[in-house]
This record gives sequence, structure tokens and C-alpha cells, in this order.
Amino acid sequence: MTETLLAIDCGSQSIRALLFSPDGTLLSKVQKPITDYRSDNPGWSEIDPLILWELLGRCCRELWDRGADPTAVKAMSVTTQRGTQIAVDERGIPLRPAITWMDERIEDQQKPLPLLWKTIFGVAGLSRSIKSVRSECEVNWIAVNQPGIWKKTYKFLQVSGYLNFKLTDLFRDSTGAQVGYVPFDYKKQQWASDNHFLWKLFAFKRSQLPELIEPGNPIGYVSEEAAQHTGLPEGLPVISAAADKACEAVGCGAVDASVGCLSYGTRATATIHSRKYFEVERPLPAYAGGMPRMFTPETSVILGYWMVNWFKEEFGHPEQEKAKEIGSPVEVFFDDLLNSTPPGSHGLTLLPKWGRDNGRSTPVKGAIIGFGDVHTRGHIYRAIIEGITLELHRGLKRIERKSGEKIKVLRVSGGGSQSDAIMQITADIFGLPTERPHTFETAGLGAAIAASVGAGVHPDFTQAMKAMTRQNEVFKPDPKTVQLYKKLFEDVYLPMPRRLAPLNKALRKIVG
Repeated sequence: MTETLLAIDCGSQSIRALLFSPDGTLLSKVQKPITDYRSDNPGWSEIDPLILWELLGRCCRELWDRGADPTAVKAMSVTTQRGTQIAVDERGIPLRPAITWMDERIEDQQKPLPLLWKTIFGVAGLSRSIKSVRSECEVNWIAVNQPGIWKKTYKFLQVSGYLNFKLTDLFRDSTGAQVGYVPFDYKKQQWASDNHFLWKLFAFKRSQLPELIEPGNPIGYVSEEAAQHTGLPEGLPVISAAADKACEAVGCGAVDASVGCLSYGTRATATIHSRKYFEVERPLPAYAGGMPRMFTPETSVILGYWMVNWFKEEFGHPEQEKAKEIGSPVEVFFDDLLNSTPPGSHGLTLLPKWGRDNGRSTPVKGAIIGFGDVHTRGHIYRAIIEGITLELHRGLKRIERKSGEKIKVLRVSGGGSQSDAIMQITADIFGLPTERPHTFETAGLGAAIAASVGAGVHPDFTQAMKAMTRQNEVFKPDPKTVQLYKKLFEDVYLPMPRRLAPLNKALRKIVG
């Protein structure tokens, strides 16, 4: 009987159950869409956590229905979307819908900060950022607006902590999953000390936080109830992994800061795996990595490849019809759009600032400039892809400068990585060889790697990554196109936010 490793990957758009072999081969996969988000007010985004648990169970049971053997699973790990908060009672029952990372609600009715901390933040030039962080904290909103629920709350959990609880009956979560408005000391990778300023910003009580476990260590074992729900063997080890972006870095085989990791998902990100802690843009921290005592300093486009879905729904009807006719993924025809338009989109340039930017409560306005009668839907689509990639290029250059280490190669994960045209655009904008990992499911693979370490299949993360990761294809930059994008980046893209700021300010005054 061949041993397998089970990874649960709960993203923003779907949840997947993935079975890997000890050499990193994806043996079987079941994916279920997450569609039941609710928005009771403009900008809100909530979901019933029980829906995620139900989908997890359905994914697992379908794996076994397809012929996979649950008794062959050596261990399992969970990786999830980040920054989604769930309030539960002592039995782990959700007290209200989860507030997701996409939620834009603001709560300005906060207790005044102590004068000392207010002065310190003012001198550091962080007053506005700190106010924004406090107003966006989900727990602060609950404490002010739903005091009855606040009083009943026994634990506040990330999605990973909630699913780990449902599997093991233990309130435990990974150090690598604590992303969001929580009192977590990112440098020490533990809950903040009692005198840390974060306790002044957030309404958490220390007792409301789960126990933290480093990636690659046991969280617990599948309970009898969870076994009945999933079809997994009771007593199966559940190993701590990390959040999806950190697991992607592991699944890409990024063992050091020379590998730039791009994630082309709903939230597009650029990061490295670093042993050194540094902040790319304050007050955002360097998040914990997918391996113990590693960091993933990050830059992001908050609604990154969400824009691709927006384009598909608003302008991509011809491609959707063609895809239905021949039973092909619609992305194939979007590649045709990219290949039919030149680098630089005949001067059409997009600033991908759609929605609230990191650390700012005021929505940031994007823009598309350079329109002419030559432009088509294809140019708009290419401008979207180029704009997202140019912004990640800007961020990764900052990461490279702060780390002091040269990035030599890129590895790309997420839905966008399946497109050859997007991979080539990435190589040309960054001017670096750009690699596609052997599996699209790098977050799940990273979780499986953590499971393999925790179960003793591999002795450590380094050996596990060597055995389970490899690169499938390499896209080399075209020197001529690199020079075109270099000028576009330096002469047009970088000045855009500053030059458009007065217009955006005027727009906000006029139409909000």
C-alpha cells in the first residue's frame, strides 16, 4: 500500500482536498466552489463557517468514492485563506458568520489610545496607519457593534484554526497562519507579550487566542466525529502547516531569498522566504513563513486576479461562448487575446489599485490611461495583466533592496500561472527566468510537505522540499521586450500614483 499525504486547501473561491505521494506527485483532487458569501451592507463580506466544514467533508468523501484509500493517508495538513476571523463559543460553535479578509467595514468608535502610545505613534509618523488598523480590525467591530456576541466569544479563530478545531477538537493553529488584525508578534512568531502595543489596538483577551504550533509539528489527531464527517481514519495525525501564501512558497521549493515567489490568485502577491525579519511597507509586518523561523515579507495587489474575473464577466462573453462550444477552459481563449496584442498594449497602461490598499482605510482609485482608437478588448485585458505584474515588480524590487539579496529566479503559483502568455509577460517585465512548478496546487503541496515532516516521511523541510518540489517549465525573458517594459515601468507606471492623486482626491469630494 502506497502511503499518501492529504492536504486541505481552503481558499477564497474554492476548497480542495488533495492527495500527494511522498515524491510530490498529485494523485487525486476534489474541488468544491465556495459561493455562499453574504453581504448585508455595501462592502461587507461574510460566510457561515459551517459551510466550509461541510465542503471539506464532501471533498474528502468524494476522494474515497473515486477510489482513493483513506487508510493509506499517513498524515494531513490544512492551509487556508488568510485574515478571515471566526468567533466561537466554548464548544467551537460559531456565534456569527465569519468576517472575511475581503470585508471593508470600518469601525471608528474606538477607545482613545493611552497618551504615551499616541505620542510614540505620532513621532514615528504612524498615526494615520494605526487609526486605519484599529478601525479595520474585525474583533474591534464586534466588540463595539455586537457586545452580546463579544461577551459570549470563547475563541477568535482564523479559518485554519476553525478547521483544525473541527478535525481535532483542539483550539490550536499554526504560527504560519496568523495573518490579519491579531495581537501576534511577527518577529518572534508568537502571541504578543503582555506589554506589547498591539493589546492597545485590538480588543482581544489573551484567553481568546488559540495555542500556536510551528509548521511541521502535530496539532492533534482526527476525532471520532471528524472521522465520521470526512471518512478519514480516527486518530490520523493533523500536522500544522501555514497560510496559503506561505505554503505556496514551500510548494515552490523556495528555500532562501534568491527565489521570488509570485502568487496569481484573487489577491496577487510577491514574496520571498527569508531568515531575516524586515518590513516592506510599514506598518505591514513580514508574515511567518511556511517553515519554522522563516519570514515571508510580502507586497500585494489586493484585488489582483479578481480583475481577470471582472474582465471575464464584463467583457469576456465571446470567449465564454467559445469555451462552452468546445468544452475548453475559457482561459485558453484569453491567452489568444494576450497573444494578439503587443507588449505595452499600444500605450494602454493600468494602475491596479482597485479597492482599499494595504494599511489605508480610504479606498484607492485605479486608472487606465492612454486610450486611442486602436484599442480593443484584447488591449484592455493585456493592460490588466501588465498592470498587476508591474505593481508586483515594484514591490519585489523593494523586497530585494531590503533583504540585501539578489533575486535570481521567479516561481509563479495560482490560477494565472496556468497561462503561457501570462508567464512570458511576467518573465519580460521582471527580466528574470520565470518557472512554473510541476503542479498548479503549490499551496496544497506546501501543506503536504509540512505533513510529511510531521509524520516523519521526510526528516525536515529542506529534505522534503528537495524530494517533493520541482519545476516544470522555464520562461526566459526576451531582451527587446524587457527594455520596452523597463521604460514603461520607470517613465510611466512609477509616476502614475503620485500624478493621479489630485484627481482621485477631487473625485472623492465630488462622488465619494
